[in-house]
Amino acid sequence: MKSVLEYLPRNAGESFVTKYFDYNFFPTPWHFHPEYELVLVTESTGKRFIGDHISEFKPGDMVLIGPYLPHTYQNDAEYLEQHSVLRAKSIVVHFKEDSFGHGFFALPEAQKISALLQRSVKGLSITGNTNRLIAAKLDALLAAEGLARWLILIDILNTLSDSNDLQEICHNVITGQNPAETKRMNDILNFVLINFKREITIAEVAGLANMAENSFSRYFSKRTRKSFTAFLNEVRLNYAANLLIETPASVTAICLDCGFNNLSNFNRQFRAVYRNNPLNFRKLYQRHAI
Repeated sequence: MKSVLEYLPRNAGESFVTKYFDYNFFPTPWHFHPEYELVLVTESTGKRFIGDHISEFKPGDMVLIGPYLPHTYQNDAEYLEQHSVLRAKSIVVHFKEDSFGHGFFALPEAQKISALLQRSVKGLSITGNTNRLIAAKLDALLAAEGLARWLILIDILNTLSDSNDLQEICHNVITGQNPAETKRMNDILNFVLINFKREITIAEVAGLANMAENSFSRYFSKRTRKSFTAFLNEVRLNYAANLLIETPASVTAICLDCGFNNLSNFNRQFRAVYRNNPLNFRKLYQRHAI
C-alpha cells in the first residue's frame, strides 16, 4: 500500500482545480495531498477508505477531505473485470487556503467557512438536502469560467458552513503549516505508508526528520493529535481491514502482513478501532455485500 502525494495541476488563470473523472474504475491509490478535496461520486459503487474509517460508497456519496488526510476509493470487483462496461465517475474539487487570496479568512464573513475547513481535517460526510444542493452547484462549477467559477466555490463552502447535514468521518488529523514543515511531514507519512509492514522504530523516523526522539514525539503528537505509535497502528489496521474485506487470507496471515508480530495484540488493537474482532468484521462486510 504505497502512498503517493497526489498533485492535480491548475489551469492557467485558475486558483483551484475542478475535474470530472470518468474511468473504468477509480485508479487512485492510498494517497494524501496538501489541498482540501470536495468529491462527489456520480457513478459506481465500492468501499471508501478515509483515515481510519472504512465505509461503502455509491452514487451521491459526497465528502470534504482536509489536507494530508490519507484516503482512497476502491470499486467493487465487477468494475475490475476485463470486459466490464461499468464506469466510475466523480467530480473532484481541489483547493487551498490561498485559492481565496491573502486575508480572506481574516474577514468576519469568512469565519464560518474557516471553522468548516478546520473540521474537515477529520473528513466530513455530506448528506441530506445539503448533498442535493451541493451536487447541483458542482455541476454549475464544472461549466463556469472566470470569477463566476470562484464565486460558486465560495457559495458551496458557505452552504456547507451553515449545514447540519455534515458528519465527521474519522479521527485522523494531519496538517502542515509552512513549506519546511509540509515537506517534513510528507517525508514522515510517505516513509510510514511505504514501510509499515516491517518494524519501524521512533528512533528511525526521528532520524528521518532530523530530530531527537523526544522532540520528534512532541512534534508528531502536536500536529496529528496522536502518538506516532497510534498513527502507525492506524495505518496497519486500515490495511488489515482492507485485506479482511477483499481477500480470503487468514487473520494470522493478515496480522503478519500488516506489520504486527503478535496475534493477540493485533486482535486487541483491531477491536479497539473497529469495535469488533477481525473475523466478525469480515463476516459483517460479507453480509452487507450480499
